[in-house]
Amino acid sequence: MSAVPMLADAPWLISGGTARVLQLLNADGEEARVVGGAVRNALLGLVPGDIDIATTALPHEVMRRAKSAGIKAVPTGIDHGTVTLVIDSQPYEVTTLREDTETFGRKAKVAFGRDWVKDAERRDFTMNGLSVDADGVVHDYVGGIADAAARRVRFIGDPDQRIAEDFLRILRFFRIHAAFGAGDPDRDGYLACIRGRAGLASLSAERLRMETLKLLVAGGASAAALAMADGGLLQALTGGVVYTGPLSAMIAIERELGLTASSTRRLAALTVAVTEDAKRVATRLRLSNAETRALDSMGHRWWRLATKGEADARRLLYRLGAERYHDRVLLGWARAGGDVGSSRWRALAELPQRWTAPKFPLRAADFIARGMAEGPALGHVLTLAEDAWLAADFPLEQAALASIADQAAARISRDERT
Repeated sequence: MSAVPMLADAPWLISGGTARVLQLLNADGEEARVVGGAVRNALLGLVPGDIDIATTALPHEVMRRAKSAGIKAVPTGIDHGTVTLVIDSQPYEVTTLREDTETFGRKAKVAFGRDWVKDAERRDFTMNGLSVDADGVVHDYVGGIADAAARRVRFIGDPDQRIAEDFLRILRFFRIHAAFGAGDPDRDGYLACIRGRAGLASLSAERLRMETLKLLVAGGASAAALAMADGGLLQALTGGVVYTGPLSAMIAIERELGLTASSTRRLAALTVAVTEDAKRVATRLRLSNAETRALDSMGHRWWRLATKGEADARRLLYRLGAERYHDRVLLGWARAGGDVGSSRWRALAELPQRWTAPKFPLRAADFIARGMAEGPALGHVLTLAEDAWLAADFPLEQAALASIADQAAARISRDERT
């Protein structure tokens, strides 16, 4: 076992729901510890995130103790030993120690046990194989402390075997490296991912989507995506051409503008050159309707922005709304080279901050007053008038609006006579 640091002063460990769960389960010969990402994050000085707890107690015993203590218990994965305890609306996943007796894809036959070493050895990466007990002692059976300190993401045991057990670990390898790693990916793990890349085809679209979107907002997303592309992994993931240059540019632009990282914008930069790309990626990753619409909008003629002046940009902002306009501008900027010092692209991107599109001031009543009857022609004349209003750069003066209305009504009358 490696030298063990202490987390005895971690507030999330010594008070609140976590401490209560540990106290509940650390009795009558049973033991419980916090495991996985929360321990890794604490050692790296990061927010612990979700708290997962492992225990020697069997699932039915966890349920019994929770009921006795008045704690809500939900058997979320009881066949694999997982019970979710809910304290003050906060969920805590509690899983009985186990070891895989047979694995096939994302499914496995497990046996419950009391061996902390075997439980650690069945996890994916060394820095995720750590556990901490109620006294704050960190237990390390797989070299995770040293790897966390070195920011090195390394498979536990044989990388090829671990990937064959669950091909989603290929994406997790790059996602965890992008979030917590430093330098190049671990070579043995990287080569194993390349060898196992055909297995990505066996994964569900929902799982691919989840890991991909998480990876894209990680701090090292650009370098991780480039490594994946070099290994032929991104193409297998997205089912088409990928654009690592625009992704890097999008990340730089977001940082330059002080924007929160957007997985959807970054996915568009990586995969979308035209709207057909958006449809392909949406199908491959089974994106939500909102994500699909966002990608489709960003991919629609973004290249026209390269020659637009501010008047054209205002019209586009009016048509798209602030969010869709902003995302399309950023994609155009990223695909144009992503020069973060470009005053022109910055001005386009910041247009919604300094200008708010007015509402179209003409209404159906304005044309009924000009002798038009209700019906399809009324909708047509409103569209013509709105187009003319936009072309005139959003005038609000009554004389200008009357002129636009008169011309639109006259045009409809001429069309009806011919």
